[in-house]
Amino acid sequence: MSRIQNILEKAERDGAVRRIHPLGEPVGATLALDMPPVAVPPSAVIAGAPETPTSPAVAAAPAIRTVRPQLDRIVMAAFAPEAFAAEQYRALRTRMAQSAHGARVDVILITSPGRGEGKSLTAANLSLTMGQDFQSRICLVDADLRHSSQHRLFGLPEAPGLADVLAGHATLNDSLVALEDLALTVLPAGQLPAHPAELLGSTAMRRTLQALRSQFDRVIIDAPSAAPLADVGILTPLVDSVVLVVEAGTTTKPAIQEAVSAIGPSKLLGVVLNGAVAAA
Repeated sequence: MSRIQNILEKAERDGAVRRIHPLGEPVGATLALDMPPVAVPPSAVIAGAPETPTSPAVAAAPAIRTVRPQLDRIVMAAFAPEAFAAEQYRALRTRMAQSAHGARVDVILITSPGRGEGKSLTAANLSLTMGQDFQSRICLVDADLRHSSQHRLFGLPEAPGLADVLAGHATLNDSLVALEDLALTVLPAGQLPAHPAELLGSTAMRRTLQALRSQFDRVIIDAPSAAPLADVGILTPLVDSVVLVVEAGTTTKPAIQEAVSAIGPSKLLGVVLNGAVAAA
């Protein structure tokens, strides 16, 4: 817990921090994974993604439709791969891989203590940087069935998606969308249901994740915020690890401590400090 305490103190020290510009221009924002320092060798970091091949997931599942996404400019890993913020996401990807210590981490859940702290953007950029490793098949799942956003970030139709699959209104392959030239497949949230927790805790959700595990090398789940909802508690037993996103100068220490307790230390891979000013 001492490493969690360190990042809480750093978040408080940063105070009122600069954030990513609405148009996606980096203005000093950094990401810090709360894990032991890891040296990132130059060969482990992709310098950019000027021309990426079609996702291997498309070849593995020809029934999946392929679309050309209409990216939001804040999706830096694809829109501006040479920007400082995009480089931070690639460093995060590398540190996560090294911090797994050989354990299988196939399904990773991304959450935050509250709303508006950058979890969905982190999930999108992290998925893209993982997809830039051409040996990996990556699927990004929007499991925030209360406030979905991945379809907007990538310019995709909201439905069909996860909620439609869980309700039996669509098949998984009909709902998956392979992004042209981005080596990433997205499962949007779908038509938002009246009772999200019931769907996320259903047998259909377990079967869906099992199917995704068999089809992809990594599954990144954009989950609802950890408090005060029950959704994260329902999803945590189904995943291999959880990454908690907090915003420097915004997320309070009690909120982080409550989220860590809800997740459980055994599943918490690390904490991403979003929006921190880089040290000189």
